[in-house]
Amino acid sequence: MMLDTLTRMGLARLITLSSLVMLHLPAAIAQAGPPQAAMSTRWRYYPERALPPKGAPNILLIMTDDVGFGATSTFGGPIPTPTFDALADRGLRYNTFHTTAMCSPSRAALLTGRNHHAVGYGAISNVSLDEPGYISVIPKSAATVGRVLRDAGYDTAWFGKNHNTPEWELGAMGPFDHWPNAMGFDYFYGFNAAMTDQRSPTLTENRNAIQPPNTPEYFLDRDLADRMIHWINIQHTADARRPFFAYLAPGTMHSPQQAPADWIARFRGKFDAGWDKQREQIFARQKAMGVIPANAILSPRPADIPAWDSLGADQRRLYIRMMETAAAQLSYMDFQLGRVIENLWRSGQLDNTLILFVQGDNGSSLETFFGITNEGLAFSNSFPSVAEMMPDLDKIGSRDTAGQYPAGWGWALNTPFPWGKQIASHLGGLRDGLVISWPDRIQQTGTIRSQFHHLIDIAPTIYEATGIKPPAMVDGVEQQPIDGVSMVYTFDNPSAPTHRREQYFEMLGNRGYYKDGWWAGTTPAAGPWKFTKADPNQFPWELYDLNTDYAQTANLAGRNPGKLEELRRDFDAAATRYHVLPLSSDLLGRAIDHSLRPGVLPSSGKFTYYPGDTRYSVMAWPSIAPGWTSVSTVDLKSKRDNGPIFGQGGRFGSMSLTLDDGKPVFVYDPTARDRERVVLNGVPLSPGKHELTIRFSGSKAPYRVTLFADGREVDSKEVGRLIRVRGEAFVGRTLLDAPLPSEPCECAVESVVITK
Repeated sequence: MMLDTLTRMGLARLITLSSLVMLHLPAAIAQAGPPQAAMSTRWRYYPERALPPKGAPNILLIMTDDVGFGATSTFGGPIPTPTFDALADRGLRYNTFHTTAMCSPSRAALLTGRNHHAVGYGAISNVSLDEPGYISVIPKSAATVGRVLRDAGYDTAWFGKNHNTPEWELGAMGPFDHWPNAMGFDYFYGFNAAMTDQRSPTLTENRNAIQPPNTPEYFLDRDLADRMIHWINIQHTADARRPFFAYLAPGTMHSPQQAPADWIARFRGKFDAGWDKQREQIFARQKAMGVIPANAILSPRPADIPAWDSLGADQRRLYIRMMETAAAQLSYMDFQLGRVIENLWRSGQLDNTLILFVQGDNGSSLETFFGITNEGLAFSNSFPSVAEMMPDLDKIGSRDTAGQYPAGWGWALNTPFPWGKQIASHLGGLRDGLVISWPDRIQQTGTIRSQFHHLIDIAPTIYEATGIKPPAMVDGVEQQPIDGVSMVYTFDNPSAPTHRREQYFEMLGNRGYYKDGWWAGTTPAAGPWKFTKADPNQFPWELYDLNTDYAQTANLAGRNPGKLEELRRDFDAAATRYHVLPLSSDLLGRAIDHSLRPGVLPSSGKFTYYPGDTRYSVMAWPSIAPGWTSVSTVDLKSKRDNGPIFGQGGRFGSMSLTLDDGKPVFVYDPTARDRERVVLNGVPLSPGKHELTIRFSGSKAPYRVTLFADGREVDSKEVGRLIRVRGEAFVGRTLLDAPLPSEPCECAVESVVITK
């Protein structure tokens, strides 16, 4: 078995973690001691910080990214996650737990305990709309669990992904009202985006942009674990009376799927049988483990996804390597988490740490139908063929690719359910594994819980476990009701009736409603790999009895129209109550049309940038469009000066103006493909001050880009289409992980003025 192979390769330390933590270590625990109640003080005027109730546990909240129910070994999947397994063995597995089907909304529900539309997160922040349920701004009336715990005396920290700050607030000057520090977290170390490169992430520490070490061995998940271990150790030393609340949100397994080469090598040959066979194997393991009912039926493959045996030889080779990389990424992340757990055990803190591990913010992704080796191409709606990707076969997972596996693998990792990420009408997009571990409190370890629950129930569970009551007012703002219910009642009673009898779901027009075991959901107009503008109000409805049909395989709409109509009415009532309306399925249109939401910059005007270490987000840098003009003022020290003047993007798509031995060179390379790459070369400049101008012109394709030096045209070329470059921008400095000179410009860059 794969797990045995990995054990021989050096993971024995993690494999045995579950047995190690079973040892009761009185001496270690006594040395650390549980958090204590506030000590009496002789101070009369100094403000006193609150302390949580006596014995309140540490809280470790973990949420991975795009990890389907059937991905991890903890829930029968093919990817070994021994740390996750150990936590489940020392805690409880929940096999009927649900997300919102997409990233930002799931995280908003997790952090606030409210339904995602109720806190403005009806969809990811990048496609927000000017409607109450879709503005991507968590209101002050919905304080996060981080804020509530911090005010109650916890030390709080957030590591990894933040996708809950509105795009237009990610400029260098904020505003910072919705950054992690303002959401109740004393410390933040991670990235403010949907995704980031594991090898060269766009990192932020609190409010400050920082650059990761430029070393071959750097990997973000290891960096996050290092930072987390250090923070926990310092926190424990500073005041052992105070428990901590640490939130770990790695980008794994969201694209780009990357992993260290030696970890990828461990999975060679493990997925050669293909996704159809893999899904059957996962299903069999799930039944053997008891994480799905014995009478569950495996849902069929969607008609659009090809049978594995129908693929060509090159397709299979390419797709196998992509899956090997994704598996290595998740297993490597689990290893890094193991270091955090082991550190808690060694410091005597593990037994009184409540760990909640949510296996994914949604189901596994089906968004790239044929897979991709440069995700930047997807943003320009340019998908390479298998033949175009094959030269990158041996680079997949390295810093030279930023890809994702094809939809077939995502479907397999959502076993046994239909569909996946984005589809809120079917369980493949919504149902994910949850493990809760708390050695001091949970006694029936290694068992399964099947009560129906949702991400909004995590915060209330934490509140009950800590003995903290959320305040009615925060900063003078009355708090809106918490929609979730606590799951603490399940800790001691596996057969307790569920406290969540009803729940609505909606994402991009796909919607569902759960009530007492029954499920009504709409039929998707298309798979997530297709961009649709279909009218959600025309989607037909399906009906399932999840009491007897765990994997949602038997549509009963025709046999029980009365029950279907009842659940449809219930959905309509919830949609009105939680601001779900109006419905929209147009993901691509909303993503492209930036006029639908505020921006860091006005839609047109003149913008002046100065050299320095400031990192400008993609929203704080004017995108290429007809009429886009930049004027860079530079002062050459010699006729051989080298270095960057400005640039945006990275190795998977960029534009840059540089000096090469005194010669200005402009490169427009938005997709890192030769077909879109344009290079303009100037003539060597004399020492002294010069103005270098870049202008994009034309009312329709082909467009033209022209380089001017001191007002004189020196080079001009056609551009087939104008594509927005993704990624951050610098002036007078090298981009993150971009093929530019490694040092600041030897010239003096005075300013770059962009007119759009």
